[in-house]
Amino acid sequence: MGKKFDLQKHDLIPHHTRISAKEAETFLKKYNISPLQIPKILSDDPIAKQIGAKKGEIIKIERRTKIGKYNYYRVVVEHA
Repeated sequence: MGKKFDLQKHDLIPHHTRISAKEAETFLKKYNISPLQIPKILSDDPIAKQIGAKKGEIIKIERRTKIGKYNYYRVVVEHA
């Protein structure tokens, strides 16, 4: 088998990062939301698997555009 492709290095895939429990708590408190109110990402999503994301963790997705950088968040859920 050859080397695995690093999804984080592809130009069309934004950078994904698992945030710490403390960062997650701060994020949820800032917006007065619960993890149930965040869009979801499946634990078997290729990028979630590559970064080692576990059920219940929050992932920060950094998208860059010509006018700036925007952060999006997803909570990891098990396959339904």
